[in-house]
Amino acid sequence: MKLNRPWWQNISLTGQTVTEHIVDDPVQLALQVSRRLPAGSRGALGNTVAKLAGERFPSVAAIGFEAAGERANAERSIDSAVADASLADADFSTKRSANKLAHLADVALSLGDADRAEALIESVPAEARRASWFAVAARIALYRGDHDGAVEFASRHPRNAHLAQRMLGEQAVFAGYVPELPAKVGYSPVKGRVMHVLTNSLPHTSSGYAQRSHSILKSLVEHGYEVEAVTRPGYPVQVGVAWAAGEDEIDGIRYVRLLPARLGQGLRERADQQAALLAEEVRKFRPAILHTTTHFTNALAVGAVARAFGIPWVYEVRGQLADTWASTRGLKALESQRYLEFSARELDAALAADAVVTLGENMKRQLVAGGVDEAKISVCPNAVGSPFIDEPPTKKDARAKLGLDDELQLVGTVSSIVDYEGLDLLIRAVALLAPEYPQLRARIAGDGVALPGLKVLAEQLGIADRCDFPGRVARSEAIFNHAALDVFVVPRKDLTVTRSVTPMKTVEASAVGRPVVASRLPALEELVVDGETGALFAAEDEHALAQTLRGLLDDPERAAEMGENGREWALSTRTWAANAATYENVYERLVG
Repeated sequence: MKLNRPWWQNISLTGQTVTEHIVDDPVQLALQVSRRLPAGSRGALGNTVAKLAGERFPSVAAIGFEAAGERANAERSIDSAVADASLADADFSTKRSANKLAHLADVALSLGDADRAEALIESVPAEARRASWFAVAARIALYRGDHDGAVEFASRHPRNAHLAQRMLGEQAVFAGYVPELPAKVGYSPVKGRVMHVLTNSLPHTSSGYAQRSHSILKSLVEHGYEVEAVTRPGYPVQVGVAWAAGEDEIDGIRYVRLLPARLGQGLRERADQQAALLAEEVRKFRPAILHTTTHFTNALAVGAVARAFGIPWVYEVRGQLADTWASTRGLKALESQRYLEFSARELDAALAADAVVTLGENMKRQLVAGGVDEAKISVCPNAVGSPFIDEPPTKKDARAKLGLDDELQLVGTVSSIVDYEGLDLLIRAVALLAPEYPQLRARIAGDGVALPGLKVLAEQLGIADRCDFPGRVARSEAIFNHAALDVFVVPRKDLTVTRSVTPMKTVEASAVGRPVVASRLPALEELVVDGETGALFAAEDEHALAQTLRGLLDDPERAAEMGENGREWALSTRTWAANAATYENVYERLVG
């Protein structure tokens, strides 16, 4: 396939993305860039930056420490700067002094410490507050979920006009703005054509979301549908792929990129822009059904286009993204303006759609409790296809391929490495077991914002030599990383989001015949039959996890039996072929 690379649009989008990040959150931009570096070099580079910055540039030093996963050192850099006599006695009428505190507050906010950030900016007298102060105050308000406060602060200084415009757009969309398009008279859809509208996709994103989307599209093609996928405007250039083509084709699936020269300013303009760009793709492809996924901004555009063309649309609820947002902000976030409006908009999308698909029974019950008609909800759980349904590699063969010692006792996971996965609990449990099990190792394959901190924790606990962090693995290698383990572990924290959202990784682990040890949470109880396909333990209890692992490490025959039961369960209840039949029923019901 000949790749059409819209270089001019990509260059323009890249410039706009960088500029907006500098205006909206420059510290977060620096951290995002650091997280795109290879996992092996991230820590060393972060420490080098911190060392070079030293006491002269404490904000830069703190960013370096954070990139390296050394949160305590990052916090100490901020504290030492604030405590410095020259800063404490500063004349806040000078621009330099007030800006310095604003920069430190920005760094504190990037560490997730909104209280510290707020205390820093409040120490600046009202008469010394300038553009940078109001910009940080707006970012703190947004972090706390206060859209109205974010708009108010961003609008207080003329130099923050672009930031204010973006804050206003976000405020409007979360408050209920809905884009509208004029009716498209004479539209003639082609029966059997379905367009999926996605947030991201292969090959530029390899998350569970992208894998699920691709598996669904392939299974629909096998059932005789013509499919096309369209990703959100600006993707993948916005995530750093400046060389992206206008289309990608993978396994015969066509992914269309919406790459305008510039994106709309703020979420409201981008909702309108996405609807207009999507309408043009619908005119070209002529689908009979539109199908989109969380979060609700996708649904806004798809709903507008479906109404304009007079065709039905499906909303697939793959997660509770309001809960994901709140998971890093504490219990107060659940009462914030953003959380309440986010949840309301997600429910609006499910109510407006002609059909709803979700991943599990817990998520279905939440939708029904919110007023969504149970009759229009279908459950299509995360599932497996080839190569996971094929005969899996043996543990010995998988370890040989990955260069791992066959005598080791390996416990671990293949996952995105973020805080709510609770992988620090796995490190702590291994530290508890290490004295009794000289061959025990933790192997955590994947990448994410929490990875540097896990490496630091392993060093602090004295088990760095017992922990293997191979980083992000290619999709073709994922099955070997599953199969190489003795026990697959999912130690998720007990949060609103983890209680409802079912992950894909446990199904894949079961499919390759590995026992799964997981936190006892409602969503994971749907995926692990306690005592048969794996074992459940009390969430956030490292001693309970250690004891559960001990039971399987001491009884490998029982562990092997659980793995066999898990494979049988996965192949009988969790395949994309079975899900495709459910999607087909949904589509046939919509188009008659």
